[in-house]
Amino acid sequence: MTARTGTGTHPSTAPGTDRRILVTGGAGFIGSHYVRTLLAGGYPGYEDARVTVVDRLTYAGNTGNLPLGDPRLTFVRGDVCDQRLLRRVLPGHQAVVHFAAESHVDRSVDGGRSFVRSNVLGTQSVLDASLHAGVSTVVHVSTDEVYGSIDSGKWTEEEPLLPNSPYSASKAGSDLLARAYHRTHGLDVRITRCANNYGTHQHVEKLVPLFVTNLLRGLPVPLYGDGGNVREWLHVEDHCRAVQLVLTRGRAGEIYNIGGGTHVTNREMTARLVELCRADPGLVRRVADRKGHDLRYAVDDGKIRSELGYAPVRTLEEGLPEVVAWYENHPEWWKPLVDGGTRNP
Repeated sequence: MTARTGTGTHPSTAPGTDRRILVTGGAGFIGSHYVRTLLAGGYPGYEDARVTVVDRLTYAGNTGNLPLGDPRLTFVRGDVCDQRLLRRVLPGHQAVVHFAAESHVDRSVDGGRSFVRSNVLGTQSVLDASLHAGVSTVVHVSTDEVYGSIDSGKWTEEEPLLPNSPYSASKAGSDLLARAYHRTHGLDVRITRCANNYGTHQHVEKLVPLFVTNLLRGLPVPLYGDGGNVREWLHVEDHCRAVQLVLTRGRAGEIYNIGGGTHVTNREMTARLVELCRADPGLVRRVADRKGHDLRYAVDDGKIRSELGYAPVRTLEEGLPEVVAWYENHPEWWKPLVDGGTRNP
């Protein structure tokens, strides 16, 4: 186990702090946004909270995403499947926000073993350790992809799970484990299922950063099939705010869909990115469709809106240009990734 903290007062002795949250996968795209916002005082009532991040630092984890010098942050390099590590780290934490997961569908099509290990066994390990340590609440962060594909309408939380990729199947398995730990052991587990996220600090394997970083360099971008697959887009800032609402105001054993409200085809998203990058439309190359490619995702997020007061505030029209500008202005962040290097020691 490798632990790092800031250079000021150690988190365990910092005055005025009594909330301790453990965040798994906190060096990744969504988890690090949650951690940065929390430490910056962005969540009311948690301005003094202390945070422990546990992250294995796979290719998608990046210590540069975290304010390692913050005295309220403790970073532990470790695997969520390591039960002994979690049982050492977890005591004293009131809550766990479980982001850690393998999440790239294409990689899961190529091989599903690591997805089952991280997403299913990793979640079981986190739940077991949380139960053993007496953690009050676990928020399990999942995905709308567990529902499968929907031709029309929107999924409610009562829909059956019909995943179509090894990735979404592994996430569905983790959701069922979370439910089982609540029903069997009484552990306060709350599940969130979000739409497609976009934002800064997202690994370049995902659609938006992949297309942006390619287009900025004058390289072609691959569009699956006819580009007619529909996705609902959610700004990572809205997603993390919703996760915090579920942590602070959600109900034990409940599932909450988190939507972004904007649905566009992959073809339309590609056209927007080409325009924002001032790129040649001829760089878009049609490629053979992905195996088992879901046609359409759409979540009904009425439950989290009515119960917890959630509503997305970042529109795609506002957020997407900001994200493109961030990648354009921060090549030092993403160039090591596209060059095959690493951001972690």
